[in-house]
Amino acid sequence: MQGEGALAADKADLSSVIDRSRAGELMPAMTVSDPAGNRFNLAAAQGTPVLLNLWATWCAPCVKEMPQLDDLAGEYGDSLRVITVSQDMGGADKVEPFFAQMQFEHLEPWMEPELELGFALESQSLPTTVLYDASGREVWRVVGEYDWSSAEVREAIAEAIA
Repeated sequence: MQGEGALAADKADLSSVIDRSRAGELMPAMTVSDPAGNRFNLAAAQGTPVLLNLWATWCAPCVKEMPQLDDLAGEYGDSLRVITVSQDMGGADKVEPFFAQMQFEHLEPWMEPELELGFALESQSLPTTVLYDASGREVWRVVGEYDWSSAEVREAIAEAIA
């Protein structure tokens, strides 16, 4: 349980706050695409817990998190699907070279350049990461930079996998 200090955290410092205020909300049934034009409806991910991350190539905290999210995806394998969705308005022209440079082993380059997913999640900040359980219901979210390599995050993810 987090102490009162964490609950009263300044809005500018959201790096360590797991927010459960939207727990139970359904994952938006929206379609994302990859650079090749393949489409994926997020609602099709139900059946496995999902860690959904909104990011952009121009967002320094987002770029910093991506290798940790790739490691997390590799660590959890089939028990947790990590879906990163670029909010770059340049779409594949921005995302494809970024993924090529970073050489991720487990992340896929999903994009949603219309920015509708951010509105659906009611988040205007990047990065925004939401954990959904296997039925597609929100467990918690983090808005802002987070240490995805921490023991704390593994305890929090266990809530959806258990």
